[in-house]
Amino acid sequence: MDELPIGRRVAYWRGRRKMSQQVFADRLGKSKSWVDKVERGVRRLDKFSVLYEIADILQMDVQLLLGKDPERRADALNCIDQVEVQEIRAALERYDSMSAYFDAAPYPPPLDDMRKAVNHAWLTYQYGRYGMLTRALPKLLRDAQAADAAYGGEHAAEAAHLLGQVYQIASSVLRKLGECELAWLAADRSMAVAQRADDPLLAGIATTRVCNALVAMGRARPALELNVQIANRLAPTGSGMVSPAQLSVYGMLLLQGAMAASRIGDSASVDDLINGAAEAAARLGGDHNHYWTSFGPTNVELHRAAAAVELGDGGRAVEVHQLRIPEPAFNALLPERRAHHLLDIARGYAQIGDVANAGEALLRGDRLAASEIRCRPIAHEVMSDILRRTRGAPPSPIAELAEHMGVGV
Repeated sequence: MDELPIGRRVAYWRGRRKMSQQVFADRLGKSKSWVDKVERGVRRLDKFSVLYEIADILQMDVQLLLGKDPERRADALNCIDQVEVQEIRAALERYDSMSAYFDAAPYPPPLDDMRKAVNHAWLTYQYGRYGMLTRALPKLLRDAQAADAAYGGEHAAEAAHLLGQVYQIASSVLRKLGECELAWLAADRSMAVAQRADDPLLAGIATTRVCNALVAMGRARPALELNVQIANRLAPTGSGMVSPAQLSVYGMLLLQGAMAASRIGDSASVDDLINGAAEAAARLGGDHNHYWTSFGPTNVELHRAAAAVELGDGGRAVEVHQLRIPEPAFNALLPERRAHHLLDIARGYAQIGDVANAGEALLRGDRLAASEIRCRPIAHEVMSDILRRTRGAPPSPIAELAEHMGVGV
């Protein structure tokens, strides 16, 4: 879009916001004729103050309005539009009272509609459709913020709960796509909102998002400490009744603590935390998706393999994959979980020098959830390693996947 005149870009983004010329002119304090002339290029936009005001009304970064879109990485072509990342950033970084947070508050979306939209976003994430999700997230964030700002009384807690979930969805997908600082910001917001929602379990699962972002930014030790601290707060006491949701959130805190411990080479803590999660999963009695955790015995084993990879023990990861994960239970998991695991196993095979099986694992993951393989930076590292260590030309399926990923053969 950087080749378009600025007036055409204004028209484009105004259309994306589903805003008429008259509404846009009213918010800008200009006439409809003025807007029309700007968009047709008859009138120049040469005052930065006006440009910033337009960008604010259109809820976007002024650099995008000027046509200075971030360069699209080769690995992003089939994955995530960097324009949408900037839109998500704009939705997350708005604080002033004129922002979209308050702008839509008089006419917030109905909570029934918000609930359906949030559930759909979770499923979009768990099916590994990251490009589709990032395109939907800017509006979902603005709608959830508007609902949280507008609803009070008996509806306040639910509105906050929904906003907290949207922040968690944003954090999860942004972290996978390498936008770690934005992932941390969204996760941090989700923790604050969870307290207003008065839901300790939402706060607990929000903690795992914060810690995942910290690990991605190289802050594994504080992530380990925070996961364990909150897990202890939510730990079942005695042999009394405990809800499946509590067991799931508690178990996920332990698993994410184990992943943080594996990043710093603390194998003893990894074993303790995974074994604790296994006890919670056994008590839960199967694989479930409470609070969108996909927690259960199978997911525990997936994390056992992932932690082994992080510890550099690819052989152990492959052993867990082959001997400890029943195929029917694995196939019953949602696509994102299975593809994520196959990416971990590809890394494990690569660690032991089995590049053929590493490539096959990537291909299997790609068939399940292409975005999990084609869009994640860690998958690109694995593919580069496979290509570098393959003697002669790589098999055609691997070469095709590498091309789709933007990884040079």
